[in-house]
Amino acid sequence: MSDFIQAYNDDPFVGNLSTPISTSTFTKGLISNLPVYRRGLSPLLRGLEIGMAHGYFLVGPFDKLGPLRNTDVALLSGFLSAVGLIIILTICLSMYGNVSFDKNDSKDLLQTSEGWGQFTAGFLVGAVGGSGFAYLILANIPIVQNLGLS
Repeated sequence: MSDFIQAYNDDPFVGNLSTPISTSTFTKGLISNLPVYRRGLSPLLRGLEIGMAHGYFLVGPFDKLGPLRNTDVALLSGFLSAVGLIIILTICLSMYGNVSFDKNDSKDLLQTSEGWGQFTAGFLVGAVGGSGFAYLILANIPIVQNLGLS
C-alpha cells in the first residue's frame, strides 16, 4: 500500500498525497481542460464559460424545490432566485479578488486584481445568460411538445 501512496514530490510537509488517481495522466488531463486551468483563455472568457455552466443549472433546483414549486410562477421565481444567488456569488467573487490580489506582477493574468475583475464580470454575464437560457428552454417545453403532436 505504501508503494502507491506517497507524499507529493517526496515532500511530507506539502500536505498532499500522491496516489495513482491524483497523479495519473487522465486526471491531470481532465483538470487541465477545466476552464480555470486551460491555457490561452482570457480571464473574461474563463469567467463566461464557468458562469454559463453554473447559471444553467441553478434554475432547476429553485424551480422544482423552491417554496413556490406548485404555483404558476414557479419557473419565474426559480429564475429570479437563481439571478439573486448569482449576484450574491458575484459580490463574493469580487470581494475575494479585492482581498487576495493587490499586486499585478503575476505570470497568470487571472492571479491579478485586473484579471480577477474580468473573470468576475464574465462570470456575472455568463451566469445570468445561462439562467436565462434555461428559463427559456423550460418555459417553452410545452410549445415544443405540442408541435410534435400536431
